[in-house]
Amino acid sequence: MRVLPLSLAALLVLSAAATPTSAHPAGDLKPAKDLTRYVDPLIGSANGGNTYPGAVRPFGMISWSPTSTRGDQTNTGAANGYAYDATRVRGFSLTHVNGAGCHPGAAGDVPIMPFTGDITTSPTADTGDEVYADDFRHEDEKATPGRYRVALESGAAVDLSTTTRAGVGTFSFPEDKKAALLFRVSNSLNGSEDADITIDPRTNSVEGSVLTGAFCGRRANGGGNNKKTYYRLYFTARFDRPFASTGTWRDDTLTPGSTTTHGGEGYETGAARAGRGSGGYVTFDPSTDSDVQVEVGISYTSRQAARRNLAEEIKPGDTVDTIARESTRAWEAKLKDVEVAGGTQDQLTTFYTAVYHAFLQPNVASDVDGTYLGSDQQVHRLERGQDDQYGNFSGWDQYRAHTQLLALLEPEVASDYAQSLLNLAEQNGGVWDRWVHVNGPTHVMTGDPSAPALAGMYAMGAKDFDADEALASLARQATTPHPDGLSDKGCPGQCEGQRPNLAEYQRLGYAPQDTCHCWGGAAETLEDSTADFALADWAARLGRSDIRTRLLPRASWWRNTFNPSAAGTGYQQAKNADGTWVWPFTPSSDTGFAQGSSATYTWMVQHDVSGLANAMGGRARAAARLDDFFHRPDGSWATGGDGLRYDPTNEPGIHTPWLYNALAQPWKTQQTVRAMASLVYQTGPGGLPGNDDLGTMSAWYVFAALGVYPQTPSRAELLLSSPTFPKAWINRGGKTIRITTPNASPDNVYVQGATLNGKAHTRSWLPESVVARGGDLTVDVGPTPNTGWGTTDLPVDHVPAAAAPVPNLPEPCTPSGSQCAHDLRVQSDVDGVATADAKQQGNLDGKGWSFPAEQLPAAGPRTVTGVDYLIPTTTGTARNVLTARGQRTYLTPKAYTTLDLLTTAVNGDQRVDVTVTYTDGSTSTATLAVTDWASAAGPKFGEDTAITATTRYNVNGTADGRTVRIWHVAVPLDPTRTAASFTTTPNQNLKVLALSAT
Repeated sequence: MRVLPLSLAALLVLSAAATPTSAHPAGDLKPAKDLTRYVDPLIGSANGGNTYPGAVRPFGMISWSPTSTRGDQTNTGAANGYAYDATRVRGFSLTHVNGAGCHPGAAGDVPIMPFTGDITTSPTADTGDEVYADDFRHEDEKATPGRYRVALESGAAVDLSTTTRAGVGTFSFPEDKKAALLFRVSNSLNGSEDADITIDPRTNSVEGSVLTGAFCGRRANGGGNNKKTYYRLYFTARFDRPFASTGTWRDDTLTPGSTTTHGGEGYETGAARAGRGSGGYVTFDPSTDSDVQVEVGISYTSRQAARRNLAEEIKPGDTVDTIARESTRAWEAKLKDVEVAGGTQDQLTTFYTAVYHAFLQPNVASDVDGTYLGSDQQVHRLERGQDDQYGNFSGWDQYRAHTQLLALLEPEVASDYAQSLLNLAEQNGGVWDRWVHVNGPTHVMTGDPSAPALAGMYAMGAKDFDADEALASLARQATTPHPDGLSDKGCPGQCEGQRPNLAEYQRLGYAPQDTCHCWGGAAETLEDSTADFALADWAARLGRSDIRTRLLPRASWWRNTFNPSAAGTGYQQAKNADGTWVWPFTPSSDTGFAQGSSATYTWMVQHDVSGLANAMGGRARAAARLDDFFHRPDGSWATGGDGLRYDPTNEPGIHTPWLYNALAQPWKTQQTVRAMASLVYQTGPGGLPGNDDLGTMSAWYVFAALGVYPQTPSRAELLLSSPTFPKAWINRGGKTIRITTPNASPDNVYVQGATLNGKAHTRSWLPESVVARGGDLTVDVGPTPNTGWGTTDLPVDHVPAAAAPVPNLPEPCTPSGSQCAHDLRVQSDVDGVATADAKQQGNLDGKGWSFPAEQLPAAGPRTVTGVDYLIPTTTGTARNVLTARGQRTYLTPKAYTTLDLLTTAVNGDQRVDVTVTYTDGSTSTATLAVTDWASAAGPKFGEDTAITATTRYNVNGTADGRTVRIWHVAVPLDPTRTAASFTTTPNQNLKVLALSAT
């Protein structure tokens, strides 16, 4: 057990700008007021956060924000159009996605650009954004909730505000310059299939649409699978004054005076797209009035719907100021879903900006009259009782924090969101896609995240949707193979199968790396175990015992890809269909995983922490491993960039700081959560640790600051840490959860005790009843750990306990007299033997040479040099030799005097240390020296010659006639202790064919 020195721990949890909050009676504290003043939309616009600063309402369809450029019109300055360090813009686009990681990400539809010069060439021909773009300074920029303002170097200025589906913008121009607005209708972030524009000088209006989609279309590991269209965005813009002139362009042709054109750009980038596309412009006379007001409405269903949305939401006489005031009120109401008291200015800014980011999505996709575009490209109407249809579901990210927070704070929105995803799945042939952009299935990422997302929203109280049909539909997806599951199209990053190769998954109990048609077999197994637990648990709530009975055992299938031998201590590892592990392996490897390493994914078992701890050798050993996971060798906190350790910038491991609660060391959760919250979450543009991923990273911070976090993604128990603020109110329509922490401060990291509804609370978690009914939680915190609180009544896992605590141990050895032959086949990683008619099938030394099968003992029990062994299969392509990779090799626990190895060395003589671990925890170490297999001098280190072959085979089909040998080596053991396993120092050139023990 390792705890940082208290002085260091206190130092690490202090943010640079924060000052300790003075302790005072919490009852005197009132909620902070004017919450929008604590929101900084620029947080996350640097450091890869990929947020955008533009004008948007809570869950708004329209989000009017800059599209930046770095000199390539077919790309953008950041994944979602805005990066703090890219201070040149080519337009202000009407749609955005918050924090998605692909570059370019999504949307950025219909950039509208003020221009102060003569339009003499096609803006599309300006492929380097040298002419029809403009620079700005951050000193001339201001972003607030629902409003965005910036002055450009040319002298033009932009002031934008929005409703849910419409917006009002004022574009100001210098009186002594030209005044024009460019509508770059085809220039969405990822390009477009088609676009059109119609300018009507009689009504002072511009209308058009863009046919686009292609989220992550140029993703390198998706094979371009998503360069496809799935929505058309319609817009209508009406102006407060006549046009001085009009014009259009298509590709490199400019047509002054024209009022209509069309043409798309395609979905490529660079030369394959440069110079393509269409748009139009209108000009004004700025000499008499330098301000131009435009009102814009959008829709995904029709031009007429865009007009209706505009007419309903923007009234005569509305201005940017009036709409901005309405936006402030709308945001203030939403931000009050969670109120806090006390705290520093920086803490309040970080917190309420995180809440703001969490409420940027999902995004309304339905019109004011209830119509919306389905995933089948048809126009549909809202279901009975549904207020809005929502789009944008970054499932792999959001289900780990965002959807739970949404359901906790906005259960009505979460209910409509769940119904929306069900609607889209039904329109998509019953397939629930893991990443939905607006209405379109994109297949991005891995797993089946709709299952834990909907189960978790339901458990959190978002129940106003067709839960029975949603559960039944998701259960069908989890149990009925779909043809797409056998396709590799889009793999690895955008595999089309949502339950890839499901038949094989159900047969084997894991996703095989070599045949899973997925991003990574081990990751897919973990994701699906999480999803199947969610469905089984949800089924119990809905009375579907048949679904629960079928899927609950599958919640434990994560055990099938846990290799207790890996890297000496046990890790998740990719596994082939034949049951062999995928080698080579290191804990930092991403083979078998998606955007993460084995070291991170090994902890992704929130629903069965006790089972995972048992597999690791018990809670104490698991906690010690977590200590190493969170800290670098010098004791400092790991904050990313190391595949062996915690990465707070991406989702697979963001729950891990809270795992200590289930390991009976909750004070380390308190310490770790506070450290990460202060080290990687800050004010300023770089204040997010990584892609916000549709509010997920922000949602994590909201939970961390409140001192609670969902125990699993699909239930409503809340794990406890130490709250940041002296008082907080989670307002749930009369079911308020009040959290009082009188001594909250950056120094007081550790929980000393707690009461729930006036009674002593000794658990490090809250039951689901608190979410359902509300409650009063008081947390006493201090500067030193209380290592007794929360260590007995631990969080409950809701899966059956495993019969065998450690999975994937080898079968018992085969006794023969005093000897016991061990089976190494599952751990073998190299096919080191070939046959005369298939010499290409072996490669022992990495240079193409192998033993001849005809001169080795046949597979099965065999006696060699007086020792009984299990000889592996030496024909075909089966792996039959174990490399000394540093893994743990398990023994059938007994008291032995020696380990007998059939071993050899390649690429020269080799030496390793062999460390034997006994059941009492003690160890012994011996040095093993092995002579090269082709040594003409014979054994050099006292080995016995066990097997001699008169030639070796090469993958090129030749044989060299060189004598090669396998040696027998005996490693002494202590017969007074029970040997359990052994490890070696890593050496890729030392090979073991068989093992016995005496």
